[in-house]
Amino acid sequence: MLQTRLVESTMRCPSPFRTLLFASGLVLLACSSDARAQELEPRTYSPSPIGTNFLVANYTYLTGDVLTDPSLPIANVRADIGTWSLGYVHTFGLFGQTASFGLQIPIVSGNLRGDVFDAPEEVHRAGLGDMRLRFAYQFLGSPALSPEEFAKRMPSTALGASLNVVAPTGQYVPYHLINVGTNRWAFKPEIGVSQPWGNWFADATAGVWLFADNRNFFGNNTRSQDPLATLQLDVGYDFRPGLWISANIGYASGGRTAVNGVANEDRQANVRYGLTFSAPIARGWSAKLALSNGFVTRASGNYKSVSLSLQYRWFDH
Repeated sequence: MLQTRLVESTMRCPSPFRTLLFASGLVLLACSSDARAQELEPRTYSPSPIGTNFLVANYTYLTGDVLTDPSLPIANVRADIGTWSLGYVHTFGLFGQTASFGLQIPIVSGNLRGDVFDAPEEVHRAGLGDMRLRFAYQFLGSPALSPEEFAKRMPSTALGASLNVVAPTGQYVPYHLINVGTNRWAFKPEIGVSQPWGNWFADATAGVWLFADNRNFFGNNTRSQDPLATLQLDVGYDFRPGLWISANIGYASGGRTAVNGVANEDRQANVRYGLTFSAPIARGWSAKLALSNGFVTRASGNYKSVSLSLQYRWFDH
C-alpha cells in the first residue's frame, strides 16, 4: 500500500531525503483537516430563541487533487473522502444575550491514490474522526428571547464570537503517514456579523485556526503547523422562514507545516466559492444542500464538495 512504500523508502534514504518523504506524507495526512478549514458554512451567527435544540445528521463528499511539492517523489495525488457526522446544538441565555454550545462527531472514509516513484499506489482509511466542539456568544442583536418573543422581534444586525475546538479523538496509527485523526488539538477563535435587509441577508466571518503539535507523527517525529487565517462572506435571500439560498466565498491563508522544525513549501493562499440551499420539509424538520469548489488553490486539497444535512429542531418549552 501507499504508506508501506513510503515507509520502506524512508528506511533506505539519507536523512534530508527522508524529511522530504515526511513532507509528502503530510500533504496526504492533512486531507481531512484541510477540508475542515475549507468549509463554507453560512448563517452561523443568525439569531435563534433560547431553549432551541438542533439535531443534525450530515454527509459530505469531497473529491479532487492534492497539490504536492514538485520536488517530492509523489505526484498525481487524488483524494475521495466521505464523512458522516452527527451533531447537536443547544441555545441558552447568558448575560441577557443568546449563547450556544454544540458538538459534532464524524466518521470518515477515504481513498487516496497517487504515483510514488512513478508507480501507482492507493490506500484506504476509515474510522472515527476528531470530535468538534463549538461555543458561540452573540454580543449584539440577539437578546435572550423565548420562542414566542422571538417570533415578534424585528430582525436587526447581529454580532457574535465563537470558539471551535477540535479534539484528538479520531483514529490514529503513529506508523501510518495517512490517518483519519490528526493526533493534535486545534482551536479557532472567530468573530461574525449577520445583517438582514428585508428578505436579503449578508454574513461575514473572520477567524484563525491555531494548531498544537503532533508529537507522534510517523513514529517519534514532531509535526507542527502555522496559524491558518480564514475569511468568509455570504449573501443570500429568504423566500420565507426556513426557505433560503446563499452564495458563499471563503479565503484561507497560512497553515505552513514543518517536520522536526524543517518547514515545508505548503503555505496556503486558497479561495473557495459555493452555494447553499435550505428548505423546510416537515414541522421541525429541514434539509440543506451545499456545493463548493476551489477557485484558487496554491497548496493542499483542491476539492469539489457536496454536503447534505438533515436537521430536526425542538424547543425546551
